[in-house]
Amino acid sequence: MRAGWVPPPSTPPSRRHNPSSALLLAATPVVIALMAVLMASQAAPAGFVLLGTYVFIVLVKIASISEVPEDERPQERGVYEQARWYDGRFLLPEDFDHDARQVLTRAQRAIGAVLRSHVNAEGLLDDARNAVMLPAQEWEIARLLAKLSALRLEHRELVARGIAPEVAAVIEPLERALVNSEAAVVARVEALERYAGHVAEAERAYHARGQIEDLRARLPRYEELLAESGADRMGVAEIERLAEDADVLERTLRRSVASAHEAFRYLES
Repeated sequence: MRAGWVPPPSTPPSRRHNPSSALLLAATPVVIALMAVLMASQAAPAGFVLLGTYVFIVLVKIASISEVPEDERPQERGVYEQARWYDGRFLLPEDFDHDARQVLTRAQRAIGAVLRSHVNAEGLLDDARNAVMLPAQEWEIARLLAKLSALRLEHRELVARGIAPEVAAVIEPLERALVNSEAAVVARVEALERYAGHVAEAERAYHARGQIEDLRARLPRYEELLAESGADRMGVAEIERLAEDADVLERTLRRSVASAHEAFRYLES
């Protein structure tokens, strides 16, 4: 489509060659003559039946002529129309060079890790802002990488043709602009990765806290067993340590979530 391809237009219903329509038209005089003979004879009821059947067939045929079959709208035209509608709002894999694809993959991996996390789903993070801001960050990073890829390609082609000494002084600032732009985009991606790292830490603490809570719910049964077996003194220290671990994990989770919020605020700046 970018190269100018347009799918062939659908054939209008009035221009379609339909052999059944021609056959129906040719049979009309024969059917009328037969109905006249039947209705003039003792078989008049059969004539009325034939007339009703023929009228029904004609009506069905008229209705089918006005319809556009599904196979008359090929899939290519649907894709073409969608591409025209969203023109300028999507990017394709070929819009990125190798380095840009690697950077974009890092950003998408970090964003996916945050959005798929349990702490985000449970509302421990700002899930609503994540759902809006992170895809916006992904699009902005992809847009900048696509533009950077195009400029790098043009620059390589220019250099490949040979640079005169007088032009070399102008080329160097352009190369620095490309390098600095890439560094700025990579810094955005690294900020996303730091945010995803804080979220991963909170995720680990979240799951560990859940496991500890499950164990704490079973403590009465263990305490009862220790008391009945006379080994309760031996198990007191371990049980107390389990409770302390739960408190530590709770504080770790809160600290991790707070760190994730700080990283999120850095992304907004």
